[in-house]
Amino acid sequence: MAVWIKTPLGILAENAEGGLVIKDGKIAELVGKGEVPSSVPTSELEILDASNHVVLPGLINTHHHFYQTLTRACPPALNKPLFPWLKALYPIWARLSPKMIELSTRLALAELLLSGCTTAADHHYLFPKALPDAIDIQANTARQMGLRVTLTRGSMSLGEDQGGLPPQSTVQDEETILEDSERLIQRYHETGEDAFVQIALAPCSPFSVSTELMKSSAELARKYGVRLHTHLAETHDETAFCEKMFGLRPLDYLESVGWLTDDVWLAHGIHFETEEIQRLGKAGVGICHCPSSNMVLSSGICRTLELTAAGSPVGLGVDGSASNDGSNLIQEVRQALLIGRLRYPANEMTHLEAFKMATEGSAGCLGRDDIGKLEVGMAADIALFKLDEPRFSGAGDPLAALLLCGAHKADHVMVSGKWRLKNGEIPGLDMASLIAEHSSLARELVT
Repeated sequence: MAVWIKTPLGILAENAEGGLVIKDGKIAELVGKGEVPSSVPTSELEILDASNHVVLPGLINTHHHFYQTLTRACPPALNKPLFPWLKALYPIWARLSPKMIELSTRLALAELLLSGCTTAADHHYLFPKALPDAIDIQANTARQMGLRVTLTRGSMSLGEDQGGLPPQSTVQDEETILEDSERLIQRYHETGEDAFVQIALAPCSPFSVSTELMKSSAELARKYGVRLHTHLAETHDETAFCEKMFGLRPLDYLESVGWLTDDVWLAHGIHFETEEIQRLGKAGVGICHCPSSNMVLSSGICRTLELTAAGSPVGLGVDGSASNDGSNLIQEVRQALLIGRLRYPANEMTHLEAFKMATEGSAGCLGRDDIGKLEVGMAADIALFKLDEPRFSGAGDPLAALLLCGAHKADHVMVSGKWRLKNGEIPGLDMASLIAEHSSLARELVT
């Protein structure tokens, strides 16, 4: 049956005080205040009373590392900035197994779903000899969970022996990387509206891949019409590395390898100069803002509003669960709001601007126009939150309360018209068993 999400307490849409009608996996109608649906007879509607719920478009996470759920608050990596943090964790991650990838993916997606997320991009770039099929495992797991994913086939080819940061045990030769990238695109990448699994190509960073691989990845991505992703301008150490290794600042290096284009989105994007922000905006390069990770690793604050004003889509990402150390996207929206107010006035960095990053901005980063808004014709990806905890008592504006009072868990989540979270629970998922098995593998990995 079609569904009427009726008279919500608050909704991130205009002229929809009466709610939404969902039919055939899409939003069929916005219902005005005091009105009833006209697109479907009321007798044919399943009605969800949303008078105690705040309704959002499904949140979109545009940068993550699912496997890092296995190394949260990892003792060897505590209290370190990015480069020493990576050096501490690379040898641990080199021991990842297929089962670890499956369970870390399942747990990360469950955690995201519980926070109102319906689409997630994961950046997996570690392919030790025991783990050649990591993306295949992720694709199958995501389909079982029912979330949309953009799985980025990451890569590292520049090991310590070649002047890079990662150990040799974690890098691959470039022919292997490109052959597997093409295989994954051909096997899994879906196009058009309502795609559930998409593939993007994602050399890890300037300090872990060669110039040749950056160029070859761009050529391959454009051959198949898939997007490109990498970390860039995250720390001052990275800038120094690029200047020493290539004689270029990170953005100039990006342009030199053919990546300053609108089929690219970047993770972090903190240390851009004003002129560089204008170049990014003119090219339409997307930026995924990762506020919690940037704070944990003392990396800096992204210039989000300036990037948006220049023309760049600015999305939101929880980043890896070893640098956040969580995968909760509604909490990340709050973090983006609060850290944004350290850079911008409160009347400019509003709660609505923060929501926009996690919805429309994130959709723009992924090159999608079918998700991220509550509008007729858009995919029925919807998150509903209740304001029934002590933290919300006395709250006025329901939308603002979600962020200012600290919402952390959705009540219902729909993806393409199907309920994937009901009454705060994921149907068919034994969460206790998942946590127990995941925790056991985490201990095995770290010890």
